[in-house]
Amino acid sequence: MRLKKYYFKRIKSTNDQAAQMIKKGKEKGIIIADLQTKGRGQYGKKGISQKGNLFMSIFFEINQKKINFRQFAILNAFLLRKLVANFISRDIKIKWPNDLLYKKKKICGILQETVFNEGKKFLIVGIGINTNLDPKNSRFSSTSLKQITNKNIDNKKLFIMIKKN
Repeated sequence: MRLKKYYFKRIKSTNDQAAQMIKKGKEKGIIIADLQTKGRGQYGKKGISQKGNLFMSIFFEINQKKINFRQFAILNAFLLRKLVANFISRDIKIKWPNDLLYKKKKICGILQETVFNEGKKFLIVGIGINTNLDPKNSRFSSTSLKQITNKNIDNKKLFIMIKKN
């Protein structure tokens, strides 16, 4: 599936932007942003988005007969774990349904949502990866790929890997 890329320097939320684009008739795409000002997580929890990390949303129409929402959640978590493992060849755990952890510290968040438009169902997969900075949060510990590897992470390279997969 070819996905058109939409780039934003600053955005409220990549998932919210994807939903707006679907409502305007876009059927698929991938949104990437340098910074989210109102990123969010599961159950409306506020996401912490620091410039220097990777924020993106992928959206496309889904057909429930082929694969359902839960199957996508499982598949997306496994795919992202595999891709992140390319940067750190260490054990990355999936904290269901939407986080990747390294040594019990959050390294990636995934927010899946569905949107309906004109009788069609669309899946939005929001991805936030702590590539170069580890956000400080009182609810949980976090880390970054840079902190683990002691190397700067090229967000463009990681984005291309995710897009291909």
